[in-house]
Amino acid sequence: MSYSFGNSFRVTLFGQSHSEALGVVIEGLPAGFTPDLDAAQRFLNRRAPGNAPWSTARQEDDRFEIVSGLADGKTCGAPLCAVLFNKNTRSSDYDALFMKPRPSHADFPAYMKFGESHDIRGGGSFSGRLTAPLCFAGALAMQLLEKQGIAIGAHLAAAAGIEDLPFDPVEINKETMEQVKTKAFPVQNDDAGKRMIEAILAAKADGDSVGGIIECAVTGLPAGCGEPPFDGIENRIAQILFAIPAVKGVEFGSGFASAAMRGSEHNDPFCVKDGCVKTETNRHGGVLGGLTTGMPLVFRAAIKPTPSIAKEQKTVDLKTMEETTIQIQGRHDPCIAPRAVPCVEAAAAIALINSLL
Repeated sequence: MSYSFGNSFRVTLFGQSHSEALGVVIEGLPAGFTPDLDAAQRFLNRRAPGNAPWSTARQEDDRFEIVSGLADGKTCGAPLCAVLFNKNTRSSDYDALFMKPRPSHADFPAYMKFGESHDIRGGGSFSGRLTAPLCFAGALAMQLLEKQGIAIGAHLAAAAGIEDLPFDPVEINKETMEQVKTKAFPVQNDDAGKRMIEAILAAKADGDSVGGIIECAVTGLPAGCGEPPFDGIENRIAQILFAIPAVKGVEFGSGFASAAMRGSEHNDPFCVKDGCVKTETNRHGGVLGGLTTGMPLVFRAAIKPTPSIAKEQKTVDLKTMEETTIQIQGRHDPCIAPRAVPCVEAAAAIALINSLL
């Protein structure tokens, strides 16, 4: 299995959902950089579990410890390693599920690959728990990008079919993105957010779950970034986004909607604004041919409904090879998407810093 991403800014994750600890090793941080660790912790707090009724009840404070890579608060050129210790695991919830794969989880293919050595507790290494160290690495990448005038922000564009106000793909600014980051529920329109919460809690009360869509934007990128055909901006971002376990689809700009348009509807006319070449619209999402155009980079990630639900579900007993049913116990998010918003930001930051360093 591959737990590493990137070359110039290489991120390696380790750990499992219920292991003693999990963490990340980051190679490529420039020596002499002073990371704002308080800001990094605040970023992790946005995805931490147990902070709201629409989140899992599992309580993890996600406080990280730096064990290497810093000297007097500055990076020293050595790999930086951050560790987060699991404190609120409840592994017994998974005892009855070991040979009965949960629908829409990685249990069955993981069993076929690793046999009975597979760690099913909390999803093991396939768990969204590993997005915690991913967020730590992303937080540092975002700090480096900010020094170059590049800002990243995301919001919950939809949940349970209820839509938030979308980002303006042409005029989005850093202030708009930062405002969302200060909210307990990451939307632009609070009325839409209230209706999303109601739908999420209704699904939870019914023993079910819902999915969502996360929209992410990046401003300040110069034109010409990317290395097509295989290391274009879309390639890099899409690859790391799928390391977030719940992601099932990615689109840039107008995405799948462009398939129903004519060229005259989809094409973005070029213009000159403030002495720079821009486009009047941004249906291309800031990327053409794998290269940035200088317009805001805009993409969306589809997040599937949480597969761990309280309703009875059909499965197979792998020991007897007979069909059976299971009812999953434990603590799970009725909607993963709100907590995945900073994960998408982190993934974008790591992908982009690898293109820019």
